[in-house]
Amino acid sequence: MSLRPWLVIAGFLLVAWPRGLAAQGTTAAGRLPAIDARLDDGAAIPPPATQFMGREIAQTMHYTGAPWLMRESRQREEDCRLLLKALAIQPGQTVCDMGCGSGFYTLELAKLVGPRGLVYAVDVQPEMLQMLVRRMAEQGIVNIRPVLGTANDPRLPREAMDLVLCIDVYHEFSHPEAMLARIRESLKDDGRLVLAEFRGEDPAVPIKPLHKMTKAQVRAELEPAGFVLAREFDRLPWQHLLFFGRSPDDRPEAP
Repeated sequence: MSLRPWLVIAGFLLVAWPRGLAAQGTTAAGRLPAIDARLDDGAAIPPPATQFMGREIAQTMHYTGAPWLMRESRQREEDCRLLLKALAIQPGQTVCDMGCGSGFYTLELAKLVGPRGLVYAVDVQPEMLQMLVRRMAEQGIVNIRPVLGTANDPRLPREAMDLVLCIDVYHEFSHPEAMLARIRESLKDDGRLVLAEFRGEDPAVPIKPLHKMTKAQVRAELEPAGFVLAREFDRLPWQHLLFFGRSPDDRPEAP
């Protein structure tokens, strides 16, 4: 899997992060918000897996499907405001919207952490990040750092995240073991990995089974990767919301 074609497409909108400003998520005056796309193009990415622990891995939603993420009915169907409230995000925190897409949740997270906080918006599709930066510019939001990740590395700083949020994203990881290892490294000692996944136990949830997960499957995959379930939130209409901390054991070696 090579990201070179993606970088060529993205190159028209990418600008370098101004020195000294990246940590605050700000950009130089008059420029579009910057996308951090400083990938090692020579780094090898193993072939994507199609199965993981008995589960078929879903394909990543293509950027042309972004309008579905922004659909008018999403609040009514998923109660996005309740999800955000359940996260209990505090001003000044550093959080990550993993698989941010065009930024449906990213912009709301930026408001919650406030001007002293920072949101890392990670996606593997530069087109998604381009949609996000346009919305950032339109709304004048500067405390977001868009990051072009790879299939096996979200490119987050170590021990910096208070919360990493994966909303209907984890089941699409083509390299779940490597991604979980990198996410675990990015968390502070008391940081949380939060997964929202459509409930696989509930046939009434109108989502294809490939894009649903049960609580048991989530725990079976995350606990061997060094995570422990810390909290569950069960009041969303369609989704599980599961909060994981780092287990107290030694960190597992990254694949």
